[in-house]
Amino acid sequence: MVNTLLAILAISIITILLSGTGTKGIITIATVSAIAVISGIKAVLSLTGPAYEIILSGTSMFGNVPLRIDSLSAWFILVIDFTMVTGVIYGFNYMKKYRERKNAVTVHWISYILVHFSLITVCVVQNTFVFLLFWEILALTVFMLVIFDTKNPGTIRAGINYLVQSHISIVLLMIGFIYYAVKSGSYDFNSIKSFSAGQSSLAGTALFILFFAGYALKAGFVPFHTWLPYAHPAAPSHVSGIMSGVVIKIGIFGILRMLLLIKIDYMITGYFILAISLISGVYGVMLAIIQHDLKRLLAYHSIENIGIIGIGIGVGCLGLGSLNKWMAILGFSGALLHTLNHSLFKSLLFYSTGNVLQAAHTVSIERLGGLIKKMPQTALLFLVAAIAICGLPPLNGFISEFVIYGGLYNWLYSAGVISQVAIIFALTGLVIIGGLAIMCFTKAFSIVFLGTNRSQGDDLHETGRLGLFPMYAVAVLMFAIGLFPAFFLRIIQQPVNLFTTGIVFNLNLIKVTAIDSLQIINWLFIGFIALVIVFALLRKAVTRNKVIETGPTWGCGYPVSDSKIQYTANSFVRTYSKLAKPALDIEKHEVEITEIFPERKHYETHPYDKVERNIIDKPLRLIDKIIDSFLFLQNGSLQRYILYGLIFMTAVLCIPLLFERIVSILHLLKTL
Repeated sequence: MVNTLLAILAISIITILLSGTGTKGIITIATVSAIAVISGIKAVLSLTGPAYEIILSGTSMFGNVPLRIDSLSAWFILVIDFTMVTGVIYGFNYMKKYRERKNAVTVHWISYILVHFSLITVCVVQNTFVFLLFWEILALTVFMLVIFDTKNPGTIRAGINYLVQSHISIVLLMIGFIYYAVKSGSYDFNSIKSFSAGQSSLAGTALFILFFAGYALKAGFVPFHTWLPYAHPAAPSHVSGIMSGVVIKIGIFGILRMLLLIKIDYMITGYFILAISLISGVYGVMLAIIQHDLKRLLAYHSIENIGIIGIGIGVGCLGLGSLNKWMAILGFSGALLHTLNHSLFKSLLFYSTGNVLQAAHTVSIERLGGLIKKMPQTALLFLVAAIAICGLPPLNGFISEFVIYGGLYNWLYSAGVISQVAIIFALTGLVIIGGLAIMCFTKAFSIVFLGTNRSQGDDLHETGRLGLFPMYAVAVLMFAIGLFPAFFLRIIQQPVNLFTTGIVFNLNLIKVTAIDSLQIINWLFIGFIALVIVFALLRKAVTRNKVIETGPTWGCGYPVSDSKIQYTANSFVRTYSKLAKPALDIEKHEVEITEIFPERKHYETHPYDKVERNIIDKPLRLIDKIIDSFLFLQNGSLQRYILYGLIFMTAVLCIPLLFERIVSILHLLKTL
C-alpha cells in the first residue's frame, strides 16, 4: 500500500509538471481517485474487521514508523476520500477559466494531491516525529491552495494568517509530543498510552488540554478560529469545500486520537470540551447571520458545526466519566456522524457558491438576487444543503443532531445539580444554534436566489454537467443518510467501541427508541414532499389546455417595480442585529462620495469579530507600539550601524567571560 501510494504520487507530480494545462486536471482526478480507492479499500477492511498495521524501518533519530489503520482512522479516511474526490471533479470544471495561468494551475493541482496524501498519512502514521512532518506538509500545501489568486493582496494576507496560526498549532503539538518522547523514550503513539497509564488523571488532563489547543487551531474552535473566516473566502470554492469538509476535521481526528491515548479525568475534560463547543457553536452562528459575503457566512457556519461536533465529544466524555453507557455511545456516535454530515452539506454549499461566483462574478449577498430563474439546479442544491445544515428532516443533519440531543436527554437520568445546569445550557445552546441557523439560511437563500435581479447582469447561466455531477453525488449521499440512518450508525459501531471500552455498541438495543423514530420522521417528510409533487403535476395536467396569464409582481403601491425595494441582507436581519449588537461588533459607515455633484449616497454595515479584535488585534497593536519605540536605532547613519556591530561583537566576547566569573564567585561562596 505504502509503496504503491508513493509511486502514484511521484508519477502524477512528474506528469503534471510535463503535461499541458488542460491535462493537468485530468491527471489530478485520476491520482486523487487512485489514492481514494487504495486507501478506501484498506479503510473498509479495517472498519469491518481487524485493524491494519505495518512497521516501516526508520532511522536512529526517530525510530521505526508504525502505520496503523484502526476503525477511527478508517472512518476519517473514508470521509476524506469522498470529499476530496468530489472536490477535485468540481474543481476541474471550476478551474477551466484559469487555464492561461499555467504555472499557478500546476502548483495548484500538485498541492491538491499532496493535501490528500497528507490527510491520509496523518490519519495513519503513529510516529510523533513523522506525524508532525506530515502535519507541516499539510499546512504548507493548504497554504498554497488558499493563495491561488496571488494578485489579490487580501488573499495573500489570508494565506499568511492561516500559515502563522497553523505553525502555532504545530508548536503546541510539538511541546506535548516532546514531553512524551522524553518521558517514554519512544516516538510511537503506543508509548504515549503506556506512559500515560502510570500518570495521574489530572496531569493527563492538563496535557490533553495542551493537545486540544493545538488541534483546536486546525479545527476552528473559538477562540482559535480567527484564520478561518479569511482563508475560506480567499480560496477557490472547491478548496473552500475541502477545507471546511475535511481539513478542519483533521483537528477533530487529533482530539479524538488523544482521547484514546491519554489517561484523563473524563468529567473535567467533558465539561471543558462542552463549554468550548457551546461557545463556538453559538458565537459562530451569531456572526454568520450578519455577514454580507456568502463565503464568509459559510466560513462562520463551519465554526458553528465544529461546535456541534465538539458538543457530541463532550457529551461522550461526560458519559464515560459518569458511567452512563448510552450517553457515551450517543455522544460519540453523533460527533462521528456529524463529522461526515458536515463534510457533505458544507462542501455542497461551497460548490453552489462557486457556481454563483463564476456566473455573477460576486458573492456579495447585497448585490445578488433572482438567481433561481437562471440557475435553478444550483438553487435547488443550495436549498437542499441549507435544509441539512439547519438540522431539518429528511436530511442527514437532522440525524446526527438528533443523536446528540438523545445523549443530552439520556444524561438527565444520572444528572446531579451541576449536571442539570450543564444540561440546560447545552440544550439551550443547541436550540439557539438550530434556530439562528434557520434564520441565517432563510436570509441567504431568499436574498441570493429569490426576488429579482439586482446588479449582476442578464448573462447568467447554469454551470456545466461536470460541475453539477459531484454536487448531485453529495446530495444523494445526504438523502441516503437521512433515509437509512441505521445503516450508517452501524458503520460507526467500531470507532465508537474504541471509546466505550467495555460497553458493547448494540444497535438493536436503541433501534426501537431512536433510530426507528428518525427513519419514520424522515420517510413521512419524503412522503409529504412526494404528495406536493403529485399535486403539482395534477395541477399542471388539469391546466394544460388553459391559457395562463402572467403579470408583474404586486409593487406594494409603487407604480414602477425596482429591485431596490426588495429586502437586503442587512434589512432582513435588522431586528436580530439590534438585539445582538451588545455581543457583536457591527459598524455602520457612510460610503465616501467622490463625484462633484453626487446623485446618491448609501451606508454600509461592516461586521467584525470581537474575539479577533481582543485577542489578535490588540496584542498586535501593543507589539507594534513596542517595536516602534526602537525605530530610532534605524536612522540611516552608517557610522552608527558600524557601532552597533562593534557593540554586538564585544557583547558576544564579554558575556561568556562574565558568566564564567559569576559561576566561579558562586563556587567560592559555596565553599565558604
